[in-house]
Amino acid sequence: MSLSKPTIFDVAKLAGVSIKTVSRVVNREPNVRSTTKERVEKAVAELNYRPDQSARNLASHRSHLIGLVYDDPAAYELPSSGYIIRMQQGALQGCRSTLCELLIHPCNFRRKSVVAELTTLIKETRLAGIVLAAPLSNMQKIVRAIEATKTPLVRLSPGQQQVKQLSVATNDREVTAEMTRYLAGLGHSRIAYITGDPDHKAVGNRFLGYKDGLRDSGLKFSAQLVVAGDNSFGSGERAAAKLIGRKTRPTAIIAANDDMAVGAMRTAHRLGVEVPWQLSIAGFDDITLSQQMDPPLTTVRQPLVRMAERAVLMLARNNGKDTASTAHEIVPAEIKIRESTGPAPA
Repeated sequence: MSLSKPTIFDVAKLAGVSIKTVSRVVNREPNVRSTTKERVEKAVAELNYRPDQSARNLASHRSHLIGLVYDDPAAYELPSSGYIIRMQQGALQGCRSTLCELLIHPCNFRRKSVVAELTTLIKETRLAGIVLAAPLSNMQKIVRAIEATKTPLVRLSPGQQQVKQLSVATNDREVTAEMTRYLAGLGHSRIAYITGDPDHKAVGNRFLGYKDGLRDSGLKFSAQLVVAGDNSFGSGERAAAKLIGRKTRPTAIIAANDDMAVGAMRTAHRLGVEVPWQLSIAGFDDITLSQQMDPPLTTVRQPLVRMAERAVLMLARNNGKDTASTAHEIVPAEIKIRESTGPAPA
C-alpha cells in the first residue's frame, strides 16, 4: 500500500473529472453542478486529500485561514473558558468542512491600538475571512476597520442586525422572555435581574426579554429588582448580595449569563438562603459548570457551537464575493430546566 500523500491528480482520476474542476470544488467556487461536486467531495474524503496551502495561497492571493477574533479573556477578573472553547469548537467544525484552517486571535478592544492590531493581523496573514465575536462585533470602529481591508466578515452575536453585513445570532430576547414567563408560572412575582456588560449588545437584548416576560405575565417592572453586573462571576456574587439584602428580597433571580448566576448561587449559599426552596436562580449560556453546580443551574442553552460553525460556512458560501449581501441567520436557543428553580416560597 502506498504511503504517498494523495494529490489533486489522484482526486481528479477517482472522481472522473478534470483537475480544474477539483480545484473549483475545493476552493468553493460557484457554478459547479451538484452531482459533480458530490463526486469530487466523495473522492476527497475517500483519499483523505488535503490541498497544498502554499499553492492555494499563491493562486488566490489570500491564505485559506479563517480568523476567529474575540474578546481577550485575560482582561477579566475571573475569565470564563467554556464560552471561548465552544466558540472555537464550532469554528473548527466549519473550517474542516470547508477545507480551511482556523487562526484564533484574542483581542483586547479596550486598547487604543486595537484597530492597528487587527489591520496588521489581516495584512500579515492575508486572512480569507473573519468571524468577529461579541462584543467586538457591535463596535463600529472595529467593524469598519476590517471592512476597509476588503476582508469578508461575519459578525457573531452582534446584538443588532445591520443591512449589508453578514451575521449569526441567537434569539436572546425571545428566549429570556420565555424564561421569565416560566418563573412567573411557578408563582414568582418578585423576579430580579442581573444585567451584563453594557458593551455586549446581545446581552442587552436579554434584559429587554426580561421586561417582555414580566409584561406578558402581568407583572410590573421594578428598578429595585435590577442590579448591574459585568458578566463576571464576582459581579454575580456582589449583585446577589445586594438583592438578598433588600428589605423585601426577590424570590427568583435571572442573571444575563451563567458566570453571574453561579456567583449568585455562591452568595445565596454563603448567606444561608436555600436554592431553590427560598430563592430560584437561572442563567444564560449553559456552560459546563452550570451542570456541575449543586443544585444544577436552570439556564438557556446558547447554541454557540452551531452559531460559530454557521458563521464559517456563511463565509465559505459567500466566497468573499458577496460581502455586501444581507444575510442574518438566527440559531434558536433553548431553556434547560434543572434543580436551581422551583415554586415560589409561600
